[in-house]
Parts: sequence; structure tokens; C-alpha cells
Amino acid sequence: HVVVRRTGPSAMASFLVARRLLCPASARRLLPCTSPPPSAPAALCWLSTDASPSPPLPVPPLEPTVDPPKKDGASFSAGSGAGGAYRTGQGAASGGRRSGGAGYEEEQQKVLRASLLHVVPRMGWSESAMIAGARDVAMSPAIVGAFPRKEAALVEFFMDDCLQQLMDRIDAGEGELLKNLMLTERLSRLVRMRLEMQTPYISKWPQALSIQSQPANVSTSLKQRAVLVDEIWHAAGDAGSDIDWYVKRTVLGGIYSASEVYMLTDNSPDDKTKYLQFLVFFITCTPSCLL
Repeated sequence: HVVVRRTGPSAMASFLVARRLLCPASARRLLPCTSPPPSAPAALCWLSTDASPSPPLPVPPLEPTVDPPKKDGASFSAGSGAGGAYRTGQGAASGGRRSGGAGYEEEQQKVLRASLLHVVPRMGWSESAMIAGARDVAMSPAIVGAFPRKEAALVEFFMDDCLQQLMDRIDAGEGELLKNLMLTERLSRLVRMRLEMQTPYISKWPQALSIQSQPANVSTSLKQRAVLVDEIWHAAGDAGSDIDWYVKRTVLGGIYSASEVYMLTDNSPDDKTKYLQFLVFFITCTPSCLL
């Protein structure tokens, strides 16, 4: 504030000068802040009232909401447990089974199938048998190089082909005959059907087992046997999905492997009957809680 003393002409002149100096300030209408916020600094006590109000701040865009991904198992039925999930993952269900030629190109399948004719009696499970098979189907032997593990590929193809033959026989009517048998009889019959497919190659099967046991091949070998045992159990009528699912397949896998080895060690004239009796004995003596 300006204090002016009203004494004489000089005082009046000073008053006029002060008034002229205050005119620009009054033109800008500087008004004191009547109620500044408690935290406002002293420099903000004077605000300009002629300035246009600042536009409101833009509203930040909303982030898109992402729904959590649905679990793949949501479509499973309430009764599908470990067994159902395993069969779905392995493709062992009737609608998604792996056939003997699945996973192989057409030319490779022809070569492998023709190579099986040269395994017995001379060439065995070897690259030579595969080269001979390629020549039988009028293909260059160079195609054998398309198989990274060569002999193992031939054995694995044979395992896949035997599994497909077993499933075809079950679907063709063998499954109806199994309904009238006891569980142990159904298992014995199915395992026998599968082992009989190896009978023509029994003289060369020790070599096949040796190839399957190699570190590079053991993983595929175990998977193939697991799928085989799973198919046998389902064909026998097992629909369990609890912890027994694993126990049953482990037990049957051991019985199958033991019967397979017994076929190789028994050289008696009636060895076929011997190993079948051995198979039935194993299954019959297994506790019922495991079958």
C-alpha cells in the first residue's frame, strides 16, 4: 500500500504520481489471494484474473484388460483323470492313434516296410537291410541317409507297425471276443497277440533290443512300450483314472518285457507254448489289486 500525506501542493503532486504509477497495476487487476491453500508458497499469493483458465488435463487412456488364458484341460470331462490326460497327450485315443506310417514320409515308409523283408535271415536290423529295401522299391540307396539313426528307425517303424496291426485286429472284431473273458484272460490274449508278431523276427530280436537300449534310442523305446501297454489296458476294458492307472501299466509293462525276454531264452521245440504258459502264470499270480 502507498501512504500519501495530504500536506500542501507537493503532497498533491506526489499523490498524482503515485496514482499514475498504480494505473498499470490496476489495469491488470492484480487481486490478492483471499484464501490461499495452507501449503501454497508466498509467491503464489497474487494471481492474474484476466488469463483464460487452463484446459483440463487429458484423461489417460485406459489400459486394455486381458482375460487370463483358459486352461487346456477345461474341456476335459470331470471323469478324465491322469489316464485320460495321458491318452490325449500321447494320441492313443481311438480318434488320434498313431498308425504304422504316421510320422513318416511316403517314400520313407515304403523303404522301411520293404527293409523288414531283409531283416531275417541274413541282414538283421542294419543299414544294409535298409539299402536293400530301397532297391526293392526302385529308390536310390541315398534315401537311407534321411534316417539319422538308421537301424533304430527300422526297429521303431516295426514297433509302430505292430501296434497298428494290434489295434486293427481289436477294431475288426477281436474286441468283441474279449468281452466274454476274464480280465487276466483278456490281458494274456492281447499280450500274446502282440508278441506273436515278433515271432518271425525272433532270431534277430536280441539285436533289436540292443539297438533300443542305446542311450540315443532308449527314450523313444520307452515311449513306444508305454503306448503299447496303454492300448492293451484300454482294450481289456480298463477305464480307471486314479493312481492305479500308473501301477497297472507299470506291472503289465514288466510282465510284457519278462515274457519277451523269455521268448529269447527258451529254445525248446515247444517254446511257443512255454512262453505263453509263462505269460499266463505271471498275469494270474499278480495280485488282483494291481490288475
